[in-house]
Amino acid sequence: MVTRVIVGAHYGWKDWLAQRATAVIMALYTLLLLGIALYGGGIDYASWTALFAHPAFRIATLLFGLALFWHAWIGMRDIWMDYIKPAGLRVVLEVLTVIVLVGYAAWLVEVLWRPGQ
Repeated sequence: MVTRVIVGAHYGWKDWLAQRATAVIMALYTLLLLGIALYGGGIDYASWTALFAHPAFRIATLLFGLALFWHAWIGMRDIWMDYIKPAGLRVVLEVLTVIVLVGYAAWLVEVLWRPGQ
């Protein structure tokens, strides 16, 4: 009798590359914020609201957030796969992780484009 072991087939190279790509996106956004803060002499409420008044900055922030969530998903999935051996529990934890990250992404969109801004 053959027993099937649930493993993450095809993970590896693609996920390694995705982690590096998302890290680059997050680093570039961080450098952008740092450059804005240094150029403007800091960030106060007025400059912060002015930044988010521009759709390009909102899109950059959304891209940063999505990169962060994708990066977090790959990392958490790998942690669950490495340390949680019962397949049922691992799947539950992975589904909960996806639900939380999708919720955070929806919240980010709501914050960036809420009515009245």
